Amino acid sequence: MTSLNGKKVIVLGAGRSGRAAAALALREGALVEVHDAAAKIEGMPEGAALAPGIAPESATACDLLVVSPGIDTYGPLVKAYEEKAGEMIGEIEFAWRYFSGRVIGITGTNGKTTTTELVERILKAGGYDAAACGNYGVPFCEVVLRDPMPNAVSLELSSFQLETIRDFRPEVAVWLNFAPDHMDRYPTVESYFAAKLRIFENQTADDTAIVRSGEKLPSIKAKTIHFSTEDESAEWYSDGRSLKRRGETVFDLEATTRMRGLHNAENAMAAIAACEAIGISLEAAANALHGYAPPLHRCELVRTLDGVEYLNDSKATNLHALESALRSQTRPVVLIAGGKEKGLNYAPVVPLLAKKAVAAVTYGQIAAPLAEVFSQAVPVEKTGTLAEAIQIARRHAPRGGTVLLSPGTSSFDQFSGYEQRGDVFRELVLNLR
Repeated sequence: MTSLNGKKVIVLGAGRSGRAAAALALREGALVEVHDAAAKIEGMPEGAALAPGIAPESATACDLLVVSPGIDTYGPLVKAYEEKAGEMIGEIEFAWRYFSGRVIGITGTNGKTTTTELVERILKAGGYDAAACGNYGVPFCEVVLRDPMPNAVSLELSSFQLETIRDFRPEVAVWLNFAPDHMDRYPTVESYFAAKLRIFENQTADDTAIVRSGEKLPSIKAKTIHFSTEDESAEWYSDGRSLKRRGETVFDLEATTRMRGLHNAENAMAAIAACEAIGISLEAAANALHGYAPPLHRCELVRTLDGVEYLNDSKATNLHALESALRSQTRPVVLIAGGKEKGLNYAPVVPLLAKKAVAAVTYGQIAAPLAEVFSQAVPVEKTGTLAEAIQIARRHAPRGGTVLLSPGTSSFDQFSGYEQRGDVFRELVLNLR
């Protein structure tokens, strides 16, 4: 690419990705300014000029504008700066231009973080000096600045980051799923979908796309490999326990990992298929997954007691997340849900609850209205606290079943956040005798 030596680069946004982009631009000899709407900018690398308290009228000319993902590209601020920039890109595009290793990019509405972790583990087991980065872990620019620079990355990509690519081309692109989200940022669902779809934009027939079967995507140039928990004819298929490639069982999730549920099976299949596409053996992938536990509070297996699995899905703070957790279960469920009253309509979950659950326990501020809705599908008991809910759920759970904490709302009636709620659930379950 064109040298940045002596060129003016404005980094818009002074968060961690902005700081990393500024450091990379300085390394490449650019004259760097960091602009942010905050009244004070701190922690920027030495040599970067700072412009706090900006507004659209603060925009000045530059050779390159690097926009941080947290800044709304649909807003007047970015528009004003873009009009005076020779080129506008995001931090992902900027880092990619200086990265010489292999890139596996991962996007989707749900499951990105787990899949990104799994890909990193498998890459390392396959002999790569790999790093997980992007929307997960550290900014891509930070990885590029490492000495030595890793020779492969597992790159989690949000729609915000994909909005501002230009030439970015992952050797392997993973599409996990799609559901409406971030409607506070995007004018339409179609615009959100189009942003995520850019992960495939620059791929060629020499590249690979790993796609969940049944996703309604336009034609993709890359070689496409499908995974599914519904279509047994897909190249990769799972019933939530064993993983099969072209009909042959290659991995047992329940026997060798702490991953549970169909969604985690999808994440595992996507990760293995992505790494196999760049030549990593199934044996190395199996070794990497052995003993793996998903990120805390995301259908985290806490323990098995009296033949019942206890799953902590405290991160499920909305209806869509609750539905995803329920849909992924392969055992009879006793659902624990509740927390703060947010005025949400929970009626859409009733058919799924009837299909997946044998009972439900509601607690907290929303206990009564939630119990009224859930009782259309299963027997329900309501109570005040999470501790009481666990004891009730234990009584209802059949051997071979699952007690699933998937609250479906925020925790702020009784806890400081979903992390504390999940930590308390874990501790209470581990103390059951």
